[in-house]
Amino acid sequence: MPTQSRRERARAERRDLILRTARELAESVGWGAVTTRRLAEAVDYSQPVLYGHFKNMDAIADAVALQGVEELTAAMRTARAAGGLRALAQAYLGYAADHPAVYEAIFVRPTDLSFGTPDSPSPLKDAFEEIRAGVEPFAETDPETLTEVFWSALHGQATLNQTRRLRPSHTQARVDLLITRLTA
Repeated sequence: MPTQSRRERARAERRDLILRTARELAESVGWGAVTTRRLAEAVDYSQPVLYGHFKNMDAIADAVALQGVEELTAAMRTARAAGGLRALAQAYLGYAADHPAVYEAIFVRPTDLSFGTPDSPSPLKDAFEEIRAGVEPFAETDPETLTEVFWSALHGQATLNQTRRLRPSHTQARVDLLITRLTA
């Protein structure tokens, strides 16, 4: 039995290395340049080893996305507990700015992950519920739709900030205006 346990640990370590390296490559060169060949070279394993862990490059990006969504949820939870909805919004935008490739994997790249359905992976549901927990006190009716609208506004800001389509000097003003309108 110890041999099996050792094999399982080695497999888990390989999987973690693949994901960590994919994430690092994506952050440095962008997802478009991350291929299974390039990733295999970077982790010093053959492509079949990668395919032993993941179906394809999209599955690797999806796994990075799920890891990222767990990190984002933790950041939002901590921020909301300390400073409410405004802090949650700042944590969301901060995560997007600090981890652009992971944010892209979560919310921009085509994905096989199911969002907003009963089949959605639990990290996606947890993230939505964290945003909802911040928005719900201000919802007169239908907190889920208000959560979607708030999330959409944050996503729009995150994406437009990342692509330098909005004035960088007004990031805080946009958050303040969004929170003021939502909580009024």
